[in-house]
Amino acid sequence: MVRDGLFYGLALIVVAVIVWYSTHIVALTLIPLLLAAFFLWFFRDPARKIPQGEGIIVSPADGKVEEADWIETTSGSRVRVTIFLNVFDVHVNRVPSEGVVSLVEYREGQFLNALKPESAVHNEQTLVTIENERYSISFKQIAGLLARRIVCNLQAGQRVERGQRMGMIKFGSRCDVLLPASVDLRVKAGDHVKGGSSILGVVPPVGQTDGRG
Repeated sequence: MVRDGLFYGLALIVVAVIVWYSTHIVALTLIPLLLAAFFLWFFRDPARKIPQGEGIIVSPADGKVEEADWIETTSGSRVRVTIFLNVFDVHVNRVPSEGVVSLVEYREGQFLNALKPESAVHNEQTLVTIENERYSISFKQIAGLLARRIVCNLQAGQRVERGQRMGMIKFGSRCDVLLPASVDLRVKAGDHVKGGSSILGVVPPVGQTDGRG
């Protein structure tokens, strides 16, 4: 469990005790107890089995894939995977690929519905780029309508491993991942993925193609 969950949960349990001793009204006492239970559940941090193998890129977040398609960027063609996290998903984020963090950029912004395409541009977000000997990938933690805090524990120059815990987005939110053009994509819109364990794609070894011609 993420430490924040304990803080919220214990604080609300204390509130429930105070309410009970002050009023002895069961219904009023249940409200903070139910909220405590929700926060303890929301901040869960389940163990994940990290896939092993060369070129594997895993999902940085739990949620539903809303988009998995080609886009054009200033650095050329990339594959963008958009993952929407609702309030019931695990919100701990994980590193999608091994390598060295070359960029961590936080930007203040709005709190539009994360399902809207413009949220990727206008919402509060943190952009992270990871590079290794073969490729680089970027991903964004994007705040949503309810999310009001993005936590990113990475720093530029830091070496990271695939599936490593790296932060979280509190409450409903979105995560965009930019994959290399050579990737063999393994997900499609509508798929449900789990952070650290679901494979988004595999980058083939140098000299091999991914079968798209």
